[in-house]
Amino acid sequence: SWKGAEAAARDSGGEIRSVTDQEILEAYRMVASLEGIFCEPASAASVAGVIQRSRAGGFRGGETVVCTLTGHGLKDPDTAVASAPRPASVPPDLEAVLGVLGLGRGGAA
Repeated sequence: SWKGAEAAARDSGGEIRSVTDQEILEAYRMVASLEGIFCEPASAASVAGVIQRSRAGGFRGGETVVCTLTGHGLKDPDTAVASAPRPASVPPDLEAVLGVLGLGRGGAA
């Protein structure tokens, strides 16, 4: 699909760039934490590219940007496990659960 990708970039005034594995993992975690979307790391490459371009001042402001996420996170569960923080261990007690959630008594929703 390389020739088609080159033609699409040329015809749309776009570009084809590369991103690092670290940038992809940053985007992967950002998509999960901000949007609640569990995508495959390789699928987050488009988001990593937008972040890279934004940090380089590549947008004027007001543009609409669409990133297609083509793979579900279960395609690569090992990366999800390795990237996730260690889960909290909580005894089966309401007060303990509320405490870990930072709700405590009186703050429960």
